Amino acid sequence: MASEWFFEYEIQVNRPGLLGDISSLLGMLRVNIVTINGVDEGRRGMLIKAEKKENIERFEHIASTMETIQLTKFREPKLRDRLAVRHGRYIQRDADDKKTFRFVRNELGLLVDFMAEIFKQEGHKLIGIRGMPRVGKTESVVAASVCANKKWIFLSSTMIKQTIRSQLAGDEFSDRNIFILDGIVTRKSNDEKHLQLVREMMRMPTIKVVEHPDMFIQHSEYSIDDFDYIIELRHTPDEQITYEMMEKNHGMSDKGMTGFGGFGGFNF
Repeated sequence: MASEWFFEYEIQVNRPGLLGDISSLLGMLRVNIVTINGVDEGRRGMLIKAEKKENIERFEHIASTMETIQLTKFREPKLRDRLAVRHGRYIQRDADDKKTFRFVRNELGLLVDFMAEIFKQEGHKLIGIRGMPRVGKTESVVAASVCANKKWIFLSSTMIKQTIRSQLAGDEFSDRNIFILDGIVTRKSNDEKHLQLVREMMRMPTIKVVEHPDMFIQHSEYSIDDFDYIIELRHTPDEQITYEMMEKNHGMSDKGMTGFGGFGGFNF
């Protein structure tokens, strides 16, 4: 069975024909190039595939002796590797907290692709999204659900009007669905049926997305350690994510949401 590997190298001597030499070497070893792209300044990444692992290992040994390049990564591809080759850059990850990934608004395409790949996986995944209003959090989750061919279910939301679900019906309980809730709305809810529904959903082996996870865990049995991924989305890289203004906005009901005008809230 063919296996894929991620191969990244840094160019030491940028001469004409370098990529051709590497491609020819791969071809002689019966290793196919699946995808190739620049992934960082002076670096190039490849997804390669071979029927025999020995051919991959031989290529790694020969490439490590080449003076024109320096191997920086050679491994079975991770999700970040695949997306880096696909989009031409790596997703930014927190240096201290490896489960926190950072995006800015002009990277919404990369963010949607990242979440869609997570949504395609089976079983339980708890994802938290931090970000200020109108940065594209909910729209990105919905778009990723479409890309992953999954149905999305809002348990609580302020996207078009304030939504607080107290029950689900029919196929809404399917583990194929993506459950989305707004942590501020749910935390402020006094509806015990809604809170019971949230607890029931959290126990299901499916994918849950919580906007404002830091507010969601307040006065609850959940902690930030329960989350598998934390995504931070900003308008600019140095934007501060604060909650005072958001709590005031979420205190409003339909009155503050009329500016959306139907599905106008999907503003990419």
